[in-house]
Amino acid sequence: EVKCNSSAKNYSWIPANINKNVTILDLSYNQITLNITDTRVLQTYFLLTELYLIENKVNILLNNSFSNLSNLEILNICRNSIDTIQQGAFTGLHKLKKLYLCQNKIVQLNPDTLLPLKNLILLNLHGNLISYFDVPQLFHLEFIILYGNPWNCSCSLLNLQNWLKTSNVTLENESITKCSYPDILKCYNIKTVPYKAECYSKFPSSITEDLHIHFQSICNSTFNNSLNNLTRNSENESHGKSWAFLVGVVITVVMTSLLISVAIKCPVWYNFLLSYNHHRLEEHEAETYEDGFTGNPSSPSQIPDTNSEETTVIFEQLHSFVVDDDGFIEDKYIDTHELREEN
Repeated sequence: EVKCNSSAKNYSWIPANINKNVTILDLSYNQITLNITDTRVLQTYFLLTELYLIENKVNILLNNSFSNLSNLEILNICRNSIDTIQQGAFTGLHKLKKLYLCQNKIVQLNPDTLLPLKNLILLNLHGNLISYFDVPQLFHLEFIILYGNPWNCSCSLLNLQNWLKTSNVTLENESITKCSYPDILKCYNIKTVPYKAECYSKFPSSITEDLHIHFQSICNSTFNNSLNNLTRNSENESHGKSWAFLVGVVITVVMTSLLISVAIKCPVWYNFLLSYNHHRLEEHEAETYEDGFTGNPSSPSQIPDTNSEETTVIFEQLHSFVVDDDGFIEDKYIDTHELREEN
């Protein structure tokens, strides 16, 4: 072990002239902010196994702040002003066993932030502003410290309670890790509060108002604006979809009516066209009928000079369609008196 104690030196940045073989580095009680320049210098101390940054001026833990410290086992950043931890802040800390984030201003801790810490044994979060905490999957802690936070013991904390009961983790200072909301549950700690009764019962109006005020205090204006914009967009989108659906229904009804009408009318039109099956006479047929029927019988040029027998034959051919009853013609101009005399 190579120890370096640089605490209470009033440093505003991490010094770069420390022995590169240092394994235990104590930079507590300084003015270090752990900005980008500090993280670059920190990467050069890749043999570190313990790092102490207690009571500095750290406000945010940036992505890859400790990415080159693959041998680090203990990281203590208590008593700072940390309110933001980026998701990749603990990337590379595969051997980290103890993480101390106590007495900061952490409101919410994304469970994905802790996923790289596969060998983590102890997590200290006491003295922050955390009201609920979702435990990451495949998270195998042995000790966790959660007291001193304003825990909201509504149904949102039910998953945490189930994890505390079913896993092998030990909740340190369990008796003082109590609920802050709602008021009727302040006498319970977060591991023994009867969630089943509370999740299926309605809270009194006063408690509901307290919960609303609390959540308003821990949510920033950016989140509220984003939520409002999302609500407006969803409303506009729903109206637009309803109009489109209505137009689609109207078009479908009209098209269906037209198809039914066409299906009914088609057989009628087909039968009509099928019955209308005439054709025009050809020219030579027309001339023949004109000569036979439409000629003027009084014109001497059109009547041939034939005898009575030919005339009779022609008359019979032209009027062959006339059916005689008995084949005899009664002549009304024969005088019966003359007929008697001849007889």
